[in-house]
Amino acid sequence: MVLIFTNKEDSHPNLVIEHLEKMGVPVFRFNTEALLTDYEFCWRADSSGCDFLIHCKETGLSVKGSEITAIWDRRPEKPSELPVRNTAQIDRHNLEEALGFLRFMRYYLKDIPSIGNIVNDIPASSKMLQMKVAHEIGLNIPATCMSNGKSQIVNSMGSAAVLALKPIESSLIWDESDESEWLFMTQKTTLQDISNAPAEAFSQTVSFVQEYIEKAFELRVTVVGDRVFSCRIDSQSQQDDTGKIDWRQGYGNGIGWSQYELPNNISCKCLEYLHKMGLNFGCFDFIVTPSGEYVFLECNPNGQWLWVELETGLPISQAIAAWLANKRSR
Repeated sequence: MVLIFTNKEDSHPNLVIEHLEKMGVPVFRFNTEALLTDYEFCWRADSSGCDFLIHCKETGLSVKGSEITAIWDRRPEKPSELPVRNTAQIDRHNLEEALGFLRFMRYYLKDIPSIGNIVNDIPASSKMLQMKVAHEIGLNIPATCMSNGKSQIVNSMGSAAVLALKPIESSLIWDESDESEWLFMTQKTTLQDISNAPAEAFSQTVSFVQEYIEKAFELRVTVVGDRVFSCRIDSQSQQDDTGKIDWRQGYGNGIGWSQYELPNNISCKCLEYLHKMGLNFGCFDFIVTPSGEYVFLECNPNGQWLWVELETGLPISQAIAAWLANKRSR
């Protein structure tokens, strides 16, 4: 039995579930925001051991913990639905208790083979740790600095005239004055501009600054187990500048996508990277420079890949299903 932790709005599991069903592999989808409304469950422990049962009221499907052979910890969300509303304080308490149960359950299952992992995904999301591991295995990385001090940034990045400003974690800014959202994507600046800016502009937060790397094109490399899928992103082919700095701004604006043959040494380093991080899945972002150099930017341990499959035809969903199905011998 394959257990998928996700949410109702996530379309990524749909193709994978179709593949698993065609292979005859039973699968249980757990939309965690509806833990209290769509499911009945019980975890127990006594002298005979520990186990749990989850039953989906909508589909009629059930799963026992002892039946689970593989897990896809895809995109679980905090429980947010309640069968009965009470006071705000009681509702908040009930949802916090449900979240605690969900977190405990995911930790309880941590030793089952999984794509996505509550234990390893969080540290693997650290941009600092990512750069450290990438450097240790011999991948090229851009000069990088995180600091709340202007002078530290200027001194650290002194050899790079052109810089990239990036969000560390929060890329959405909510403006309460007009109830609008502002998306903080990668911005291009210069060392001179930072030197001329007031120090107070940096002391209010933590700035994530990297050397700006000139691009011939970019790559999104998705690794499932030992299978490597590479998508070329022709972000520099635009007639205007939309998407040239951050390709996400050019999505739907004519950027070209295609399957790409990744050099074997880069593929091997991606696999080595995941092994060091204790992961079975990762979405890597690379820049390929005009001189043909591969530069590592980051690896999302639970990144989005469906758009890659839809744009290029790379069979990523099939690879995920095959990996999950192959763990049935547990």
